[in-house]
Amino acid sequence: MIDWIYFFDLCGTSVFALSGALAAGRHKMDPFGVIVLASVTAVGGGSIRDAILGTTPVFWIQDPNYIIVILATVLLTLIFVRKPKRVPRYIFPVADAFGLALFTIIGAEKALSLELGGMIAVVMGLITGVGGGIIRDLLCQQVPMVLRTEIYATASIMGGICYTISLYWGAPDMFALLFAMATALTIRLAAIRWHLSLPAFDLKTQQK
Repeated sequence: MIDWIYFFDLCGTSVFALSGALAAGRHKMDPFGVIVLASVTAVGGGSIRDAILGTTPVFWIQDPNYIIVILATVLLTLIFVRKPKRVPRYIFPVADAFGLALFTIIGAEKALSLELGGMIAVVMGLITGVGGGIIRDLLCQQVPMVLRTEIYATASIMGGICYTISLYWGAPDMFALLFAMATALTIRLAAIRWHLSLPAFDLKTQQK
């Protein structure tokens, strides 16, 4: 029987590696830079999660398939995406949205498998979903996407909540997984399409 959680984890790794590789292409990095940025984007959030939960060595050290997936994704990106400027602008945020949805559920499931509470599962899903992207953006000397664009972290939080509540109500694992992923992905894609955002905290200081 297919281990769907593991399958989606590898898919999320590939999608986030693609996101990192595309970001590297936009910043005209060399192949080594592409590998580094793809790697930290793909495994950064999960590594932070495992360090917090104390499940060490972290997942990609225990299972080299994650590194193989990252390298294969980078290789295919370098071969088929020869002209980064010609890549449609929507590809990067859409790929990132899929990675966010996938990794949110993976992080929440990891916490629940350790018999932690639902709130911790949602937080771990959020860290797994946004951690790699934060590292990617910082290396690119940009304000992290989670802090500067349309609804992002909220999509991850809602996905984690849907996943934990679905399991609490006794829904089948596959239904909970797909429902939560669809929720997070729909919210994020809607935010991209219609530029939806939460109200900004605008603290204006009095001019002297």
